[in-house]
Amino acid sequence: MSLFQVNFREAFRSLWGARQRSLLALIGIVIGIGSVIGMVSIGTIVQQQALRQFKDMGIDIITIRKGMGEGRKTEFSLDLLERLPTAGRNVLAIAPYVNSGTEYTLGRQKIFIEQMGVTASFFDLNKLHVQEGRAISELDQNRYFCVIGTELAVFLKGARSGPLLGSQISADGRVYTIVGVLDKTAEGGLRPYGINRAMIVPVTTALRAFNNAEIRTAMARVSPNIPFVQIKAEIQDYFRKKGGGMQAEVVSAEELIESMKKQMQMFSLLLGAIGSISLIVGGIGVMNVMLISVAERRSEIGLRRALGAQQGDIQSQFLIESVILCLTGGGIGIVLGIGTSYLFAYFSKWQFIMSYWSIALGVGVSTVVGVFCGFYPARTASRLDPIKALRS
Repeated sequence: MSLFQVNFREAFRSLWGARQRSLLALIGIVIGIGSVIGMVSIGTIVQQQALRQFKDMGIDIITIRKGMGEGRKTEFSLDLLERLPTAGRNVLAIAPYVNSGTEYTLGRQKIFIEQMGVTASFFDLNKLHVQEGRAISELDQNRYFCVIGTELAVFLKGARSGPLLGSQISADGRVYTIVGVLDKTAEGGLRPYGINRAMIVPVTTALRAFNNAEIRTAMARVSPNIPFVQIKAEIQDYFRKKGGGMQAEVVSAEELIESMKKQMQMFSLLLGAIGSISLIVGGIGVMNVMLISVAERRSEIGLRRALGAQQGDIQSQFLIESVILCLTGGGIGIVLGIGTSYLFAYFSKWQFIMSYWSIALGVGVSTVVGVFCGFYPARTASRLDPIKALRS
């Protein structure tokens, strides 16, 4: 049997002999590793979910927001925006929209709904699917028709009886006829917020009916093989010339994806740093347990030294004990952290992603903590004077 095997067997026997103390030390390591793995894994799940929402719409989608003119207020006109695809600016389709909001009351129940005025292309660019009825079309201009989101549809079904299609809904003193109900839509990315509880009407109707209605934003699909810098410059040049010096802010999905990746990386590092605080506390607990073990086993150490054991033998035994303790706690912590992130993804109804590098991080950190926190006690044990140790 090799020296390492002997030391490993003795280390395991020592830890098992002090089971209660070893268990208390394990708790700190389990919490530390588990919190680091859990937080890093959750950060990865959130990042991938956000990126999936952008990629679901396609990276050829951009957002155009209204800026300010030179010294005076300017406005996005519907005609100015709709002429953009025909101006040779690498814009294939455009969907201007108007945002507003109101509180809808039905009996004793209330819900805050998003009001949106859109063009027919809005549904295609946002990949919105109609569950019942139809979408808004170009033939609905100035008509009081609306398509509603799933949350608003559930609210209406629970508050009144009868079919939704063809029924009416009133908002801000105007009555709209429901012509369609949307499927549940994943929010985020470049999609406007609150589509699932929205009342979507023709943009021409919204400009007349909504309070303080003004087109401030438009979505567009652009040529996929043209550099975004070129497209951005062309669009801004179009609005500057055709819009009386108007400044337009152009944002692409690729830009937002890159920005989000950097933010999520910082977020994961921050979560890992917070979890490391627990790991430091657990490491201190391991060091404390090992120092107590050295103090209790002074006579054993003295006897082994008297029988010919070298300082390196004593030091390696206590280091192995510390590493075994930390690796065991790390293994349990990895399972706990992965389980926590799985439950988070399950209840959020997001896709669970196994972060393999976080598992490797957990094993590596456990080993480092074991060596670091066990080195001082092991060194102390190896330097005990055999005669004084036996007298103790």
